[in-house]
Amino acid sequence: MQDIEGFRVSRRTALKWSLAGLAATGLAGGLRSAAADTLADIKKRGELVVATEMQFPPFDISDNGVYKGVDRELIDAVAKELGVKVSYLDLPWTSVLPGLEAKKFDLVIAPVTITKERMKRYAFSVPIADATASLMKRADDKTITKPEDLAGKTVGGQKGTAQVAQFKEFAAKLPKPVEVKEYVDNNQSYADLAAGRIDAAINSLPNLAYAASQRPEAFALVLPPFGQPTYFSWVARPDDQSLIEAVNAAIVKLDGDGTMAKIQTTWFGQPTALPTTVPEPKI
Repeated sequence: MQDIEGFRVSRRTALKWSLAGLAATGLAGGLRSAAADTLADIKKRGELVVATEMQFPPFDISDNGVYKGVDRELIDAVAKELGVKVSYLDLPWTSVLPGLEAKKFDLVIAPVTITKERMKRYAFSVPIADATASLMKRADDKTITKPEDLAGKTVGGQKGTAQVAQFKEFAAKLPKPVEVKEYVDNNQSYADLAAGRIDAAINSLPNLAYAASQRPEAFALVLPPFGQPTYFSWVARPDDQSLIEAVNAAIVKLDGDGTMAKIQTTWFGQPTALPTTVPEPKI
């Protein structure tokens, strides 16, 4: 899900979607028997099927059934470059990567942190945003001014994320043990934080910065970030090189023509430069 170095993404028009309706078409089953050249198959269909979890603002948001956010805007722009339309699947985070491996869809646009282990299993796009692990506290909590102040406290984050894994490593070096609570999605950790059931929430810096900006009376960032500088990308299956290369070419083009900067400004308040090649992961 450390420096404030690199936010990336996009947003276009909000459209309604229906996961149940898409499933009823049997599209997922059709993808399982797709041709080996996924990009050619996508262009033949005229449709790119993507999956994400629409509970990850500002990247993915379901607003009364309307999908919007950074990933929505960016994938719409990428699909336009590819000359195809997009179908969007909303899945729990824990189902997204297994679903990709099972060939239930073409591409994961849920932001996936680039890690050494994941690089062995997936083909990553060029970065679409910063993913540096950070913390958020209650705005009125004066006991926490830096990450080290979480010693002896309780922290929550989304289960299965690189950010939670990084925090566990960080917490192991603190002088007092830290209780780490894991949630199905980040909104649950934010709710518990606001209610005082945990002392801080873990997520990527851009996610937490967005959450704090939306509710400044309730939340505040804990700076500096504690994690190693990392990035979010989209992922495809490792044998779908032609697809990921086409996606990368589109992202780089959108970066060059100013579209990426517009998307970043919309959701993060300012444009930020990101690598135009996949960086070697630090974690």
